[in-house]
Amino acid sequence: MTSPHTPAAASGAPTATVAGPTGASRSTVRSPAFAVHLGSVNPRAWVDVAVEADRLGFESVWVPEHVVVPIDTSGSPFAGADHPPIPPNVPVHDAMAMLSFIAARTTNITIGTNVFNLGLRHPFLTARAATTVDILSGGRLALGVGASWLRAEWEALNLDFDTRGARIDETLDVLRRLWTEEVVEHHGRFFDFGPVTFEPRSTRPGGPALHIGGDGPAALRRAATFGTGWMPMNHTLEQLPASLERLGALTERAGRTEPLEITVHGQVQRPEDVEPYVEAGVTRIIVQAWTRSREAIEGMRRFAENVIVPLGAH
Repeated sequence: MTSPHTPAAASGAPTATVAGPTGASRSTVRSPAFAVHLGSVNPRAWVDVAVEADRLGFESVWVPEHVVVPIDTSGSPFAGADHPPIPPNVPVHDAMAMLSFIAARTTNITIGTNVFNLGLRHPFLTARAATTVDILSGGRLALGVGASWLRAEWEALNLDFDTRGARIDETLDVLRRLWTEEVVEHHGRFFDFGPVTFEPRSTRPGGPALHIGGDGPAALRRAATFGTGWMPMNHTLEQLPASLERLGALTERAGRTEPLEITVHGQVQRPEDVEPYVEAGVTRIIVQAWTRSREAIEGMRRFAENVIVPLGAH
């Protein structure tokens, strides 16, 4: 069975010896990558937070994405929640434009979408925008994509929410071809076009890195077929190993051998807190080191001092 993920120690990620809970014993803790999500910060601070995250050694920074949030909105991407996690008047920036600006202000940090609502656009538009960001950032784009949860957004754009899965599958196929083939012609259910070429090519061979968001069988299939990584939203750590086994079988069936990155949101305050994530197969943890926007930079500095530096996770 091909493993869909690479444990941190096996991939050459840092390890560190840290004190146990009582300080009396010490153990080796393997380190995943650490990331921050800007959705919990006032948009006015996004660039400053990204710049400081880059300086402090965070591996990646992620932005949310929507086209429009209608007034009459219902549903949630989170299991067990009935109400939308965002209000209709939430400030919404164009994700690719924002990432281009962040790319210009940073040097090393990976910049990503968590997640980009892939089915709301023609693949030509997504391919062009993502390739541009990837080139401008020197190959640092991580394009996290999802099937979307907000029916009202699809309806506002006059798109069929109930066929979004098939539309996204076709979009992913077209994107891969645009990023890898010299001439592309496509006649499908949702998109139909004659021969085109697509230049320039992205910095990363094969196109920008795709991280597939979602928890169900379709998300696992897309991650195994198209993804650099998988970004579950509603999995507990206890549920991850079984899903990663399924993901491993799917990647093997797809003829792929490269390991996939596994990204989750998590609670980490001390170096030893990362071990359950690593044992579950997680390779990247998106942490929130603050409770209010104005505390974000100081919170990241404390996190870097208390977790990143001890683990050597720069």
